[in-house]
Amino acid sequence: MSEITTDERGRITIPKEVRERFGERYRLVELEDGIKLMPVPDDPLESLRNAASDELKDASMDDLREAGLEEGREQATEHVR
Repeated sequence: MSEITTDERGRITIPKEVRERFGERYRLVELEDGIKLMPVPDDPLESLRNAASDELKDASMDDLREAGLEEGREQATEHVR
């Protein structure tokens, strides 16, 4: 884990090795006790479909959206513990 600081405009620089591993786009997730950056896949829907069970593949778009949000929340809290 590395420590980074913001510049005078509040920006952070993500190290090159991290960008090469996780990509260039991230979502900022606010937690009760901090923040987390979550990589955004190039094709989020395709990533969700590939990881989905048959039950989830048959779900409506609203169901998919809610399931994705819930999974993101769970993963974000998991890594903070």
